[in-house]
Amino acid sequence: MSTAAATPDGTPTADVGVEFFDGFLGRHVGVNASEIATMLEALEVGSVDELVALAVPGSIATTEPLAVGPALGEEAALARLREYAGRNEVFTSLIGLGYSNTMTPPVILRNVLENPAWYTAYTPYQPEISQGRLEALVNFQTVVADLTGMELANASLLDEATAAAEAMTFLQRINPKGGNTFFIDRDALPQTLDVVCTRAEPLGIKVIIGDPSDVANYPDVFGALLQYPGASGALRDLGPIIKELQSTGCRVAVAADLLALTIVTPPGELGADVVVGSAQRFGVPLGYGGPHAGYMAVRTANQRQLPGRLVGASIDTRGRTAFRLALQTREQHIRREKATSNICTAQVLLAVIAGLYAAYHGPAGLQRIARRVHRLTAALADGIHAAGFGIAHEAFFDTITVNVPARARSIADAAIDRRINLRVVDGDTLGISLDETTTPEIVAAVLECFGSNADVTSLLANAVDAIPPEIGRTTAFCSHPTFNRYHSETNMMRYLRTLADRDLALDRTMIPLGSCTMKLNAAAEMQPITWPEFAGIHPFAPVEQAEGYRTMIGELEAWLCAITGYDAVSLQPNAGSQGELAGLLAIRKYHQERGDTQRDVCLIPASAHGTNAASAVMAGFEVVVVKCDEAGNVDFDDLKQRVCAYEQRLSALMVTYPSTHGVFEDHITDICELVHEHGGQVYVDGANLNALVGLAAPGKFGADVSHLNLHKTFCIPHGGGGPGIGPVAVRAHLAAYLPNHPLVRGAGPATGIGAISAAPWGSAGILPIPWMYIAMMGGAGLTFATKVAILNANYIAQRLNDAYPVLYRGANGRVAHECII
Repeated sequence: MSTAAATPDGTPTADVGVEFFDGFLGRHVGVNASEIATMLEALEVGSVDELVALAVPGSIATTEPLAVGPALGEEAALARLREYAGRNEVFTSLIGLGYSNTMTPPVILRNVLENPAWYTAYTPYQPEISQGRLEALVNFQTVVADLTGMELANASLLDEATAAAEAMTFLQRINPKGGNTFFIDRDALPQTLDVVCTRAEPLGIKVIIGDPSDVANYPDVFGALLQYPGASGALRDLGPIIKELQSTGCRVAVAADLLALTIVTPPGELGADVVVGSAQRFGVPLGYGGPHAGYMAVRTANQRQLPGRLVGASIDTRGRTAFRLALQTREQHIRREKATSNICTAQVLLAVIAGLYAAYHGPAGLQRIARRVHRLTAALADGIHAAGFGIAHEAFFDTITVNVPARARSIADAAIDRRINLRVVDGDTLGISLDETTTPEIVAAVLECFGSNADVTSLLANAVDAIPPEIGRTTAFCSHPTFNRYHSETNMMRYLRTLADRDLALDRTMIPLGSCTMKLNAAAEMQPITWPEFAGIHPFAPVEQAEGYRTMIGELEAWLCAITGYDAVSLQPNAGSQGELAGLLAIRKYHQERGDTQRDVCLIPASAHGTNAASAVMAGFEVVVVKCDEAGNVDFDDLKQRVCAYEQRLSALMVTYPSTHGVFEDHITDICELVHEHGGQVYVDGANLNALVGLAAPGKFGADVSHLNLHKTFCIPHGGGGPGIGPVAVRAHLAAYLPNHPLVRGAGPATGIGAISAAPWGSAGILPIPWMYIAMMGGAGLTFATKVAILNANYIAQRLNDAYPVLYRGANGRVAHECII
């Protein structure tokens, strides 16, 4: 039996065998040397490397060490990341555009965001061990439904922009008149505009951007998206506009600010068919753009068209009320290419925080916050107007647009000198958005930038309400006892403990549900995400204020390229499903740029993850299914027939490796070569990268693009069903077609596919987690973890086989990092 050497700090050397190492690696890997020896004996192999050689095909195996550097100890890694955090500058950002600073109540910060009972829980597929989390999601759904004036809401979506894109296709599905033209309010958030356009183009949907008051000019649209209040701050009575649009057969979506809805008429009462938005300002940190919980609310008549997950109440066998997932997007596994959405997750942890924020403050508290923000905004507007500048809109909530002829840049620079960020719309126009954390002192500092020394106390005393009485909210919300009994910290703390005690998470036991289930979510990895230098940065802050973020992001991108064998990576997709879509859109644009516009067929094995087919349809492809053989592998003969039959139209093959059956297919390099010979590209789903890190690299064995699940392989915890990050990695010839962003240069290539998520780097606020994990493991440690995953899976398969036969095995009778019994 072989053993491995180690450096003095416990880092394994390249000849890792079965030695159990001290330091972070020894705490991360769940078995020790004695246990490894026991498993090897049961498997009748002499070393871990011998087992790996039997499991991993030699045609893809690599012997090169991962180029991610030596492992750092926990303290050293934290110190380096602390140094990076110190390069970020946390200014007061009054930029707005869908992102507002907020105060996370400490009782929620400590007992939810920083509590493994909440952040290590898996998706609530088994309701009997998820009742606490499901109740917290019902809270979120109730808040959203009440505030929007709709009949029900889902358990969150990925962000506001992607929720708006989902609303577009939702409206097309529910509109009997059909059509392929969608209207977007020109006062919508710019990132929302871009994401919707990115999603519309491959579906053949034409997007018109214009003024909603000109609805008579758009008689043929199937749906419209209105912003409420607008990105400019304009607060309009949307009732007449919605009514006129609907009179033409158009269905209407409204993107709304939840805090504003506590004091203005909800879109549901104005006639909206669907309402979308973000719950970020309900206690969720900015985090340089995410993760945040998007939302969608609809009418009961359309509930079965609702994307995402919906938590409902049922009656158990003893007659008690119990919660469960009533509708969920795992419909992809049933409907596949006929699925209505490719989203297979939600932003559960963030939705939980937002719902609890509402419960902690209660309806009266939420209205107090909203009215305070509005009064400060009205006082600021009066002060700026008195200084001689025009305010673009008379009615507003928390955002004003200021006319400053030829002075926008100089005033913004004066604000930066006071560590305040304003939004420069153009050379003559500034935007200013206030929030829960704004103080009279901040208002005074902004006024100084406009040359005013007005007394803010006097301005506040005389401020006139800028919300027209006819659109002031008159209906109650959040009347359920949950939102009216937990306003003290003691009561909230006890409520959170009660909910956590109804759940099962990794703080209590393992959750053996395959590669989605995460390993240790180390405290050292989680610690940096609540540091203010990471949590408090606005995604559209000047790039020089986020130098530490950019350094960390650059290193993480380089590490992921080294691990996967690809040449470039985008961290923007904020879920695996969005990484899939981004990769397929990159392939589509690659073919288009080469003049191969007829290439519209995507081959997908019958065993593939359900989101693969749904993503392919969303990317504009026709899905053709490839058979699998009895061993669970791609049927190579059937694949040959398909690539020949569709040679002129072949765009891509999507394949999961190792397969969803837990097998390393011997013919993966032959499969890649065959597809390339017939003009196609190969997409390898990175869901099972746990079995490849350090042993094989998709970008080296023939794949052209993959998405990665950082919440699977790289330690971002599942959070009860979200957050996640699904970066897309590509070879050099596809690098020009990665996602970009309309507001931040450097977030992607100018030739890219457009924005795939709302924020430039997606859920940047949790990127410190995989950075810490990779830094503390080092290249050899990452490789060792993969080997142990394969060892564990084969040991389980061996021990259970007599009683529960393993359905699929590789050529040498071995499995990958998981098995199906």
